Amino acid sequence: MVARTVPVEAFDLIVFGGTGDLARRKLLPALYHRFAAGQTPGDALIIGAARRRMDGAGYRDFAREALTEFVPESHLKPDLVEGFIAMLDYVPVDAATEAGWAALGRKLKGREARPRAFYLSVAPQFFGQICERIGRGRLVTPETRLVVEKPLGRDLASARALNAQLASHFDEHQIYRIDHYLGKETVQNLMALRFANALFEPLWNANHIDHVQITAAESVGVGERGGYYDQNGAMRDMVQNHLMQLLCLSAMEPPSRFDPDAVRDEKLKVLKALRPIEGAAIDEEIVRGQYEAGPDGPAYREEAGDPESRTECFIALKIGVENWRWAGTPFYLRTGKRLKARHTEIAIRFKDAPHSIFGDSAGALKGNALVITLQPNEGIELRLNIKDPGPGGMRIVSAPLDMSFGSGAGDAFRMPDAYERLLMDVIRGDQTLFMRGDEVEAAWAWIDPIIAGCEEGRAPPAPYAQRAEGPMESHILLHKDGRRWREIA
Repeated sequence: MVARTVPVEAFDLIVFGGTGDLARRKLLPALYHRFAAGQTPGDALIIGAARRRMDGAGYRDFAREALTEFVPESHLKPDLVEGFIAMLDYVPVDAATEAGWAALGRKLKGREARPRAFYLSVAPQFFGQICERIGRGRLVTPETRLVVEKPLGRDLASARALNAQLASHFDEHQIYRIDHYLGKETVQNLMALRFANALFEPLWNANHIDHVQITAAESVGVGERGGYYDQNGAMRDMVQNHLMQLLCLSAMEPPSRFDPDAVRDEKLKVLKALRPIEGAAIDEEIVRGQYEAGPDGPAYREEAGDPESRTECFIALKIGVENWRWAGTPFYLRTGKRLKARHTEIAIRFKDAPHSIFGDSAGALKGNALVITLQPNEGIELRLNIKDPGPGGMRIVSAPLDMSFGSGAGDAFRMPDAYERLLMDVIRGDQTLFMRGDEVEAAWAWIDPIIAGCEEGRAPPAPYAQRAEGPMESHILLHKDGRRWREIA
């Protein structure tokens, strides 16, 4: 397998928050890798914009330090580094005042024919001010795109207000709501597996699939983000965006074509088909948890700075999709901090064979499973029942069939980071892997009643040990249905 690079045309990218953590850890390294791969032309212009007083030379030094820290040394070729650094410039800009906006306009003057992307790597409260000043400065061209990071609201009302704010300055086709999970190779390969092969799609329904598990486990705690995290919790931080998007891609109907709106139309239908979880169902179908003090650090409540905190840093849910394809097939979602390992996967568990012809001595037949691993090592695995090699009769064991596309590309192959792919899609004007405004609102419309119900005097989140797989109650959630979670490994 050979990775193919498709170059993009020359572009201008303005990163608001260009001296922030995301720019340093992800955006600048991602853009360097695309330049090193020959995908971005050397006459592209990348402008950092932030309140920090700095000139272009200072920003280029900032970028060199970021590449040294976050790009493997083996990929840092001096000529490529200098070629990339030459594309960078900087303008001190204050979102709350007029300072710096005229200078930014001068940098962009005469470049209106190029794709122009404004990346808002800033807190959401600055989105409106930046958009207003972009519009007032007449910086919006027919080829302009606006990229916004989560959080996209913290409830339905604020999400609607944010969408209205963005829409007052940009058309929907110009707005790119980014979710880096959707840029992962395996997430896209899920669509290829389903819709490019006659093997899986006929089986992709309640007649053949027993249940689906989506896990996003993190080994780290909330750390210094404790105060911020405690205002949101796992439901807002992970479920509303990342996990709901993975659920939609797993459950959606085949789109009429691989087109941004066709794909997002089908994802929206899934969100609207979710069975509401309210009343007594909240206690029966949702488990919340908080990690205790342990070998890796203090307890969640200590890191959050609130000994009485009732905010969950672990959550597990049983979700129903009420349509013909999925009636009776549950989707189990879980995510949490300070778990056994960092691991994210989608596991499609097929139903057991209806009858074993091999007798008791062969052992129990296990249901087949298609496992799509997003991190830390992206890959796809199909677990099948086969004969255990060797003499001594028929013994059936479960074995993996590895379909990892990266393994055949050779030692020199490097799996591109999700931000690399998504940034190039922005430049190409391809919104397929970005959320639409009505998707965001539909997800909040389903989640808001759950959050409200969890806050209505219910039991506090269940404690769990660090390096475990969450509270015991999350295992009981599946045991009640005669199922069990896959091990976090």
